[in-house]
Amino acid sequence: MPKNQTVIITGGTSGIGKACAELYASKSYNIVITGRNKERLDTEVQSLKNSGHQALGIQADAASEMGAQKVVEQTIEVFGGLDVLICNAGVSMRAMFEDLDLKVFKEVMDINFMGTVNYVKYALPHLLASKGTIIGISSINGHRGTPARTAYSSSKFAMEGFFEALRTELLYRGVHVLVASPGYTGTNIRNAALTADGKIQGESPKDETKMMTAEEVALRIYKGHQKKTRGFILTPLCWWLNFLNHFVPRLMDKIVYNVLAKEADSPLKSN
Repeated sequence: MPKNQTVIITGGTSGIGKACAELYASKSYNIVITGRNKERLDTEVQSLKNSGHQALGIQADAASEMGAQKVVEQTIEVFGGLDVLICNAGVSMRAMFEDLDLKVFKEVMDINFMGTVNYVKYALPHLLASKGTIIGISSINGHRGTPARTAYSSSKFAMEGFFEALRTELLYRGVHVLVASPGYTGTNIRNAALTADGKIQGESPKDETKMMTAEEVALRIYKGHQKKTRGFILTPLCWWLNFLNHFVPRLMDKIVYNVLAKEADSPLKSN
């Protein structure tokens, strides 16, 4: 693989984004990461530089179109090109739709979906020039909606549709589009999930220690990138969930409801 290719990773200061930044850096990529928290951004960039890697951190809100444009422009200015875009920045939520403030629904869609669209829009001319790769971090929720996560599920379904259409548009133009759909991963996303009024949940309802690690997900993403995989669903449980959802959807409605009703402090009422 040629050295000094450049990757932009949105939401690169924690979780899957951070793991991807560290893995791609180890493969001699120039790393550009984004995040809203400047202190965490600076810490991660300094860590990468201390390990001998080329890294640039740009403070930007994932939902901002101007922010996306700024990140791409600064990347080209500093590194001269772009080879990979990883759309990872995202936020979750947990509340019944009837209780959910619509501003929260919009915020989730703006960050997860429009944030992806914005970055792809400004990065695409450069990725066409480099015959590069676009990687979208979706979720099993992009294949099977779950109760109390209507906004999150909607944003991930929208991402899946966007990338499927985009992949087809780019079919003969040399740009690889990969959509990775992790299941439950041990990251900060559930702790930072939004509640009905937009406050941060602060505590995960699940046992994070029993989940796939962010580093495992990053490695699967990198391997999929190198093999030019179209997309994948991680973990056998999530694969079966998606498979059964196509053949016995009514049964899956009940199973999914009952499982999530048993979560700690679940907004659903168990039968």
